[in-house]
Parts: sequence; C-alpha cells; structure tokens
Amino acid sequence: MAKIEEKQPIVAEIKEALDGAKSVVLVDYRGLTVAQDTELRRNARKENVIYKVYKNTMVNLAIEDTEWSNLKQDLEGPTAVVISKEDATAPARIVADFAKTAKALELKSGIVEGTYYDKAGIETIATIPSREVLLSRLLGSLQSPIANLARVLNQVAEKNAEA
Repeated sequence: MAKIEEKQPIVAEIKEALDGAKSVVLVDYRGLTVAQDTELRRNARKENVIYKVYKNTMVNLAIEDTEWSNLKQDLEGPTAVVISKEDATAPARIVADFAKTAKALELKSGIVEGTYYDKAGIETIATIPSREVLLSRLLGSLQSPIANLARVLNQVAEKNAEA
C-alpha cells in the first residue's frame, strides 16, 4: 500500500505537466554526461520547456487513457520526457539541436498537437523553426515588395524633380 501512495504524487506531477501541453517528446538520454544533461535542462528552461526524467512505469500510469497514450510503445530503456505548453516544435527542436553536439542523445518519438510521430517524424518536426523565426520571415517577405515600391516611387519623384 505504501508503494502506491509514493507513486501517486509523481503520477499527479506528470499529469499536471501534460495538462495543456502542445507537445511531448520522448528522448533516450543514455550516455549523456552530467554536464551535458545540465546544459540540456538549461536550454529547455530558456524556452519554457520541461525536461524531466521519470520512471517509465510512472509515465505509463500518467498517460493511460489520455491523448498521450500512443507514447506507451516507446517507453523502454532510459527515457526523458520533454514537454512544451507554448511552442509545439520547441521540445523536438531543442533536443535535436543539442544532439548535434551530444551524439548520445536520441529522439524516440513524440506527440505534437495531437498527432503521434515516430523517430523520423519527430526529427522532421525538429527542423521547423520557432514561431518567432517564422513570423519574422513572414514580416520580411511582406516588407520586401513594399520597400521596393517605395524605392521605385522615390526614384521616379527624383527624376521628375530634376526635369
């Protein structure tokens, strides 16, 4: 009976972290040094992303009968859970960027905005830029034609002023 009582707060913590999440990514962290793990956690915190290691049985209990239940099949071996409530692509992007320098880190799978992705799918999601980057690119592409038009009109006005 005591073991069940010990597990309940951990399962509740996981459920609370998943409540309202836009995405969850599972990561195999086997082989990371303590320094690398600490740096990864710091990078995640900067993006308001939760990076936490839980026992697979605890995660299994927390995701049972939820939208996250498809992740059960990938809960084998050492697994870290990366959760974002703000940016759907942030967990995959942060882990994939970090994995470029820490080869031991490996994406397993994830659920992004309700859709399950295997390892290959989550790696593809990781290549999508952040919302801020996408918005700045959109703004830049919208400003370019306007700036060009302004330059042409200015040249026409200068030419007419000379004549």
